[in-house]
Amino acid sequence: MDCSVTPLKHGGLSLVQTTDFFYPLVDDPYIQGKIAAANVLSDMYALGVTECDNMLMLLGVPQKFTEEERDTVVPLIISGFKDAAREAGTSITGGQTVINPWCIIGGVATSAVLPNEIIPPHAEAGNVLVLTKPLGTQVAVNARQWKDQNTERYKRLINSKLVTPEDIERAYQEASYNMAHLNKQAASLMRHYNARGATDVTGFGILGHAKNLAKYQPNNVKFVIHNLPVIAKMAAIAKSADKLFQLLQGYSAETSGGLLIAFPREQAASFCRALESSDGNPAWIIGVVDNGERTAVMNAKPRVIEVVTKIT
Repeated sequence: MDCSVTPLKHGGLSLVQTTDFFYPLVDDPYIQGKIAAANVLSDMYALGVTECDNMLMLLGVPQKFTEEERDTVVPLIISGFKDAAREAGTSITGGQTVINPWCIIGGVATSAVLPNEIIPPHAEAGNVLVLTKPLGTQVAVNARQWKDQNTERYKRLINSKLVTPEDIERAYQEASYNMAHLNKQAASLMRHYNARGATDVTGFGILGHAKNLAKYQPNNVKFVIHNLPVIAKMAAIAKSADKLFQLLQGYSAETSGGLLIAFPREQAASFCRALESSDGNPAWIIGVVDNGERTAVMNAKPRVIEVVTKIT
């Protein structure tokens, strides 16, 4: 499961906890702080737990920062993390800051819940799979770095006319927005539409996380992915980069990605409509649950859905 769940000795409660941290992905320290908090909280949301009782923040401050850089960047990271926590309805009560060779940002999320507040994995054949954020964040962030550094790879991309500089900048802004966006509303709708378990899509890619979710199902099922919602033009960049990303193979890393949720077929579309209506962001039916040996596979030629996110 995406969180540690510990039954407590008193009150019939369970302690749900998770932690995560990573290196900076974007050049805006405030947005990076928001992304870090959203990423930590998504583990909890994947279990259907929507209320976080407490967060801690973990921060590694680079040794090579000048005093001016430290006094400018660090407060912005902390501010972004705090604002995302506030948006989630929780607060930060502590944490740890260290001097480190590299900048590291992360945190810990904790909640005490009743057992019936957790949605365990229990997908059945005939269910469908839904994804709540588009893929391609790693591609978008890397393409922006190539553009900023005017690398040979960037020059080849532009000369090939696969994308324009404006496409790369737009994709980067959309990726930043999506990574900073909380999965809380999606989690709050899971129970209403009888979700059969979920996971958040991060470092192992959509197929890697689908395999992990399938592995822990009590029923003998197989997840089959047919559709890949991808930030517009990022599939073309991934194809041109050969095996660098493996986006269309399902293994491109994501950061603070969407929830991959199993639903009864008759309720999946209603969930997608309700999420877009209440959250302003779409979700997509991307696959099915069949009988199988607790694994996941990708269609040999998945359909790519080009996604343009409305940034609000």
